[in-house]
Amino acid sequence: MPLILTEEQTMLKEAADGFLGEHAPIAHLRQLRDSRDADGVSRELWRAFGEMGFAGVIIPEAHGGSGLGAVEAGVVAEALGRTLTPSPFMGSGVLAATVLVEGGSEAQQAAWLPRIAAGEAIVSLAVDEGPKHAPARMTTTAERSGNGFRLNGAKGFVLDGHVADALIVAARTDDGIGLFLVDPSTDGVAIERTVMVDAHNAARVTLSDVAVDADAMIGSLEGGEALLEGALNLGRACAAASLTGAGDQAFQTTLEYLRTRKQFGKLIGEFQALQHRAAHLFSEIEIARAAVMGALQALEAGKENAPLAVSVAKAKAGRVAELAVQEAVQMHGGVGMTDEFDVGLFMKRVRVLNELLGDAGFHQERMARSQGF
Repeated sequence: MPLILTEEQTMLKEAADGFLGEHAPIAHLRQLRDSRDADGVSRELWRAFGEMGFAGVIIPEAHGGSGLGAVEAGVVAEALGRTLTPSPFMGSGVLAATVLVEGGSEAQQAAWLPRIAAGEAIVSLAVDEGPKHAPARMTTTAERSGNGFRLNGAKGFVLDGHVADALIVAARTDDGIGLFLVDPSTDGVAIERTVMVDAHNAARVTLSDVAVDADAMIGSLEGGEALLEGALNLGRACAAASLTGAGDQAFQTTLEYLRTRKQFGKLIGEFQALQHRAAHLFSEIEIARAAVMGALQALEAGKENAPLAVSVAKAKAGRVAELAVQEAVQMHGGVGMTDEFDVGLFMKRVRVLNELLGDAGFHQERMARSQGF
């Protein structure tokens, strides 16, 4: 399959880029950061995201969504990477929505999917517990208690968890991994907002004897691990798309700087050494974009090698985006890391996206294990 967007996907890309460029440019991030906004995210913008059909891009039309697929989710994620927009899209529109679409009961889907698609609700998936992404080392537990379960443990890096209307908590049971819908106001749930280095939002969630009914479970205990892995794979691919968007935008900003900045009476873009570095970076970004597209297409087609393709994309996009922002700062010179210039903001965002859902090291190990090493 060609690693390019279809005509319809190109139209979606243009719509997403245009909408975010007008309503949520980098100035939007700066305003939320500098005003010390209590939420760190705009509910009004999230509702507008829903009106445009972006929030529910993977949610079926029967539940108010656009009924599109993984590639389209990646298109929206890449647009968000370009503008650095703080948005619940990754946590709600991708991770939580995938869990609910693939495993939710009719009641759970009816209660949450239309609200996510409309941008009226934020639902956060709580998985990670330590400083690194490691689902296999999850220690949060769900023990049977009466007609339901009691949850105990602590989660970190919960995207937009401090403003979530509901949490989807992954926990170990005697039968495997379970996913549970939890009301944040339930007794025993403690949530602490954590503002990340890139001024985006996450939260720490502590669960102390949190009682949930049996109908809070999403899917089954036997299928919980596969359901979680499916959501994480789409999230990883979308994170790779955001990395590509951020890296490419940092590159475009740098090209503009090379065309206007003069040194020794010449435009610095005329220096051959900088031209060579720019050409190399352009090639790397295109390779990363192809890897991301391949992963998204593999997920959409349900291919057996899709998880491997996702790890290739996340590792490659992370390395390339890191190279892009480092080159951007160096080519800007000392001013590159001042707050006046945007490239420093891209460097911080790339650092966070690299850690989100597994850094290059995590995915390189995952690739090696899948190949029998």
